Amino acid sequence: MRVKYEKTVVPALKKRFNYSNTMQVPRLEKIVINMGVGNAVQDAKLLDEAVMCLREISGQKPVVTRAKQAISNFKLRENMPIGCKVTLRGERMWEFFDRLVAITIPRIRDFRGLPRKSFDGNGNYTMGVKEQIVFIEINRDKISKITGMDICIGTTASTNDEGMALLEELGMPFRK
Repeated sequence: MRVKYEKTVVPALKKRFNYSNTMQVPRLEKIVINMGVGNAVQDAKLLDEAVMCLREISGQKPVVTRAKQAISNFKLRENMPIGCKVTLRGERMWEFFDRLVAITIPRIRDFRGLPRKSFDGNGNYTMGVKEQIVFIEINRDKISKITGMDICIGTTASTNDEGMALLEELGMPFRK
């Protein structure tokens, strides 16, 4: 995927946005995968399961996220573990992005394309996956509860149009 970026995407974006320098072309900076496990308050095994899933999907150890404040209605105390996340950069990021576009996204049930409105204004794209079992690395027999995850793709683009053009050139299947 990195070779595709350097050989085809950079010249295409350079021509489209009239960049004079190759360093002006937007590129992928990082991918953050986040799993929130709200039921981990009652059952700590769910958090261990989420950590195992993220480790298998990303290839590196996730960080356990903790509650910043107490919410009595949810029986949540400050500093309780409630999720996990992993930040991918470099080769792992490119390898994960390649698997995401080529294998995982087409396996999503009732998939009609990714929405074009999920950009944040600075060229970063966020998508949600409702079931972690769409990833081929996950063994369905080891999963007790199906949970979703958020995937945030951080780019160096300064506008949504540049970010969309970058992701389209890299092969993200957006709605028409």
